[in-house]
Amino acid sequence: MCIRDRVMHSTLAMSEAGLPLGLFSQDIWARPETASQLTPQERRRLSIEDKESYKWLKALDRTVALTPEGTQVVTIGDSESDIFELFNHARSLNTDLLIRAAQNRSVSEPEVGLLWSVLGSRPVAGHLKVNVPARKNEPKRTAVASVRLAQVMLNAPGHLRKNMEDISLYAVLVQEENPPPGVASPLCWLLLTTVPVLTFADAVERVQWYRLRWQIEVYHKILKSGCLVEKTQLATAERLLPYLAIFGIIAWRLFWMTIMARDEPDEPCTAILTEHEWQALYAFRHKSNHIPDQTPTVAQVIVWIAQLGGFLARKSDGHPGVTVVWRGWQRFTDISAAWLIFHPQ
Repeated sequence: MCIRDRVMHSTLAMSEAGLPLGLFSQDIWARPETASQLTPQERRRLSIEDKESYKWLKALDRTVALTPEGTQVVTIGDSESDIFELFNHARSLNTDLLIRAAQNRSVSEPEVGLLWSVLGSRPVAGHLKVNVPARKNEPKRTAVASVRLAQVMLNAPGHLRKNMEDISLYAVLVQEENPPPGVASPLCWLLLTTVPVLTFADAVERVQWYRLRWQIEVYHKILKSGCLVEKTQLATAERLLPYLAIFGIIAWRLFWMTIMARDEPDEPCTAILTEHEWQALYAFRHKSNHIPDQTPTVAQVIVWIAQLGGFLARKSDGHPGVTVVWRGWQRFTDISAAWLIFHPQ
């Protein structure tokens, strides 16, 4: 994500169900003007430490350092993270990756060839329905995709062969072979992972994991559209970094609460709000100083907060989204602050 002349790279921790648990890392740096002046050949000759893509290796280091013992963490990345050095680094750290392939790499197993053609020659293990969001000039739809899988040996690129060995990974090709008329970009994902994929069920699970990657985009949307961090007028790093650190926590909390309301709707609201926060919200919502003995649920208080932001809560409206929760949260913070003034703890 770009903030004025700076770039931010975040690593969001999620449960397997997609609940955002917090941030493993958040790097912010200024992109040098000379970076755009290099030719592709010059960039290739740079060491990974001198490339912007080194952010992936640094984030992986921090993820491993913060992972509790006995917990399996799978780092999920989009096609930008298809970096051979990242696969090699994960092997040295004994941690797992799930990356969407971008490069048609050379492989030597299960046969010699290029990655896409080798996977395309594998037998179809099964078919999978994937919900595809709306794109430009294309409505949302459900795609029927074939699934192929194989264990592959990626050959180390020529400029890295002196220092790195070939890497064995598992590959899953998810491909929409008969898209409906008018679809310009049929679904096609080729996923590379260190986690074994031996059956169709394994492949389906890896696809479900990869779909969680979109959560980082939602988190950045909250930062940009809700917290408006790109519009900050702070000009120095000394002022910008604390600002981003604070709003990074706020964005995570809003995201976490919104998902909690969908996944754990009947939990008591004290799981996400303090005592004074929910009491202030209840009193404002019901225009009463009487606080009930029974604590409201997570789902109830999220709807109330969202209604402060314009959510209508009609039966057809479904769950509140992050945008209305953010709008409501701005009013809610004033309400809870006022409650503390008149009801000191």
